[in-house]
Amino acid sequence: MNRFMKKFKAVYCNASFIFAIAVLMVTISLCIFYPDSVNASQSPSPSGDISTNDVTNDLDDVKSLDSGDKDLADATSDSTNGLSIYYNNESGSLSTPVRMFLVLTVLSLAPSILIMLTSFTRIIIVLHFVRTAIGTQTAPPNQVLVGLALFLTLFIMWPTFSQVNEKAIKPLDEGKITQQEAIKEAEGPFREFMYGQTQTKDIKLFVDISGDEYDDYDDVPFTTLVPAFILSELRTAFILGFLIYIPFIVIDMVVSSVLMSMGMMMLPPTTISMPFKVLLFILADGWDLVIGNLVKTFY
Repeated sequence: MNRFMKKFKAVYCNASFIFAIAVLMVTISLCIFYPDSVNASQSPSPSGDISTNDVTNDLDDVKSLDSGDKDLADATSDSTNGLSIYYNNESGSLSTPVRMFLVLTVLSLAPSILIMLTSFTRIIIVLHFVRTAIGTQTAPPNQVLVGLALFLTLFIMWPTFSQVNEKAIKPLDEGKITQQEAIKEAEGPFREFMYGQTQTKDIKLFVDISGDEYDDYDDVPFTTLVPAFILSELRTAFILGFLIYIPFIVIDMVVSSVLMSMGMMMLPPTTISMPFKVLLFILADGWDLVIGNLVKTFY
């Protein structure tokens, strides 16, 4: 039965292929040797009479199409030259679609803005150093650390956000300033915060790399200030992480020495030292010390 089905499939496939080739050859032959008959079959029969009313209607349709094309060309001639942004009346405010586009753009860049322009970077790095130094790989979990870092960032940055609200957002909602003026007003509080946390050598580094010279710190562009601020934040966070590591390294060294002296070399020192680290962290009220001193570094 299987052999019969295989033979039947082979015969069917061969027959289908031969039939397709034959149809293709017949079609090509008709197109080459009898082109007039093919064209005649596609053209309308000349036996019918064409009335003058049909001709008049066709001419009217052509004229209407021509006039419509001209109107469409006149309407689209200005829009094809580039992107046009319309303003509401003469107030200088952007139209609603453009404003929605800008809002969505800002929301998509919100994580980057949060990391680059606020205290979030330093806080999250220090919290990860604390967890690694204690030796608890998943306690507290990442969600808790990120949530704590977000609320600490909100607490630290609240004066800056309040200044932005008073100087930029409220006047913009009341129509006292334009969007461009609001952006400039919002830039001031963030510059003041970043200047207070950025070391001079970091700003000088990026200014030298860019090859520009500035007489005042206020003249330094955001493209230079932001990387300098991030570099300073990374340096400060790693310094704090090193200071946090010191007492826990001492515990690891003591536990390792005791285990070596007892001949228990096969027992991992971290298994014994981690409970002592957690106990030390609890007795010293470590969370208050770490969070309190971390927040105070911004003031």
